[in-house]
Amino acid sequence: MTKRAVLDSSALVSAFITPKGPAGQLLHAAHHGAFQLCLSVEIIEETAGVLVRPKITDRYRHKPHAAQAFCSGLAAAALLVTDLPSLKAVPLDPKDDMIVATAVAARADYLVTGDRRHLIVLGDYEGIRILGPRAFLSELGGEGR
Repeated sequence: MTKRAVLDSSALVSAFITPKGPAGQLLHAAHHGAFQLCLSVEIIEETAGVLVRPKITDRYRHKPHAAQAFCSGLAAAALLVTDLPSLKAVPLDPKDDMIVATAVAARADYLVTGDRRHLIVLGDYEGIRILGPRAFLSELGGEGR
């Protein structure tokens, strides 16, 4: 059975900016069937919002339309989940509850994030393992390379 994983906006932004980095390698692995990428419209919209911030476009020198194309590609490639449950999973940053809710709605095995302070510290939520991109690549082993 194929593993399911939600990548949050921090991981997706990282994949866009550094396609050969760990998060970018994960998108490549998902594209090749190593796991089922699961997202919500909320995560995609958050990712798009970050990628078109002037601070980000100026620093990384990409055009907003490239970010929009990336996010459209994510929406087309991922299993999109809707009807996110209302939950209180991230006491230190309630706006991250949406990310955990996406993983719950997707019945994900993994939630992949770069947010060490609020999400990775949880370790897991209702059986969903929460880890960083590099750790998830290791979990995938040979499948993710």
